[in-house]
Amino acid sequence: MAQQLKIAHLDETAVAKLRALEEATGKHIMAFSTGMAFAQLSAEHLEQVQNLEKELNVVLLVYEN
Repeated sequence: MAQQLKIAHLDETAVAKLRALEEATGKHIMAFSTGMAFAQLSAEHLEQVQNLEKELNVVLLVYEN
């Protein structure tokens, strides 16, 4: 089952290490941790979600409880 990523909460030490690596590489770096699991949908429910995405012109993400 796939999982969503969310922005990680880092302490000051971790942020300093991340910033040092950004400085060394000259690149922007984002830290993520795992979040809620994406739901497994039946073919019927997946079709309903996709139809609503088209109707609303959005991307919907469905999660397990």
